[in-house]
Amino acid sequence: MSSKKNTRKEERPELTIVIPVFNEIGNVESLTSEIERALAGSLRFEIVFVNDSSDDGTLEALKVLKSQKSYLRVFTHKKRCGQSAAILTGVRVAKASLVATLDGDGQNNPRDLTKLYDVYVNSSEKDNKLMICGYRSKRQDNFIKVLSSKVANSIRSKLLRDGTIDTGCGIKLFRAQDFLDLPIFDHMHRFLPALILRDGGRIISTEVVHRSRGQGNSKYGLFDRLWVGIIDICGVMWLKRRKINVEVDELE
Repeated sequence: MSSKKNTRKEERPELTIVIPVFNEIGNVESLTSEIERALAGSLRFEIVFVNDSSDDGTLEALKVLKSQKSYLRVFTHKKRCGQSAAILTGVRVAKASLVATLDGDGQNNPRDLTKLYDVYVNSSEKDNKLMICGYRSKRQDNFIKVLSSKVANSIRSKLLRDGTIDTGCGIKLFRAQDFLDLPIFDHMHRFLPALILRDGGRIISTEVVHRSRGQGNSKYGLFDRLWVGIIDICGVMWLKRRKINVEVDELE
């Protein structure tokens, strides 16, 4: 009886990779294969795809993959809710205590997952709220996308003082519970470092590879990254100012 329990415990994944996808039919299969090659034999892992109500056949492609890969789970939103909601769905169902996020467009290199994992487990801060954030030193995007990202990062950094080089990079690693303790709102995925710091955590930025998009089109433009982002920054500033810090002692 006890041996069966131990077997189940050993089979629990060490890392859950959460991948939000919207209309990524051309990328899900290759991304899954890359993750398998990068992690097989080094980490017990699971992949959680969260389909944000795609209409291009992504869900059907994921159903096929799920039938072939025992480590892969698929969840789908009945209506489109956005990237933050998709990440939240994935973190909520994660079997591992540690979660890594990847963008579904193939621009993050899955080989960097082990790099972020090693930084986390070797950090003296891992018992606290710690987030490992990738940063893209060599962007493989068009001029408009790079420019809008740089402007948004500059404004965000000055106003939120989150000490993060590239908060928009999709590859991050953190404890699931630390994420679930954060205030939940739309677009929160763009401000995870600031929210972790608000809760007394720490951020470590690690250089990662950035690649050209696999297939499909980007879902963001200049106005998405800049103007909407400025409104959200004001909201995060409000959350930081309204943080309640209470220290309590119980009388013996």
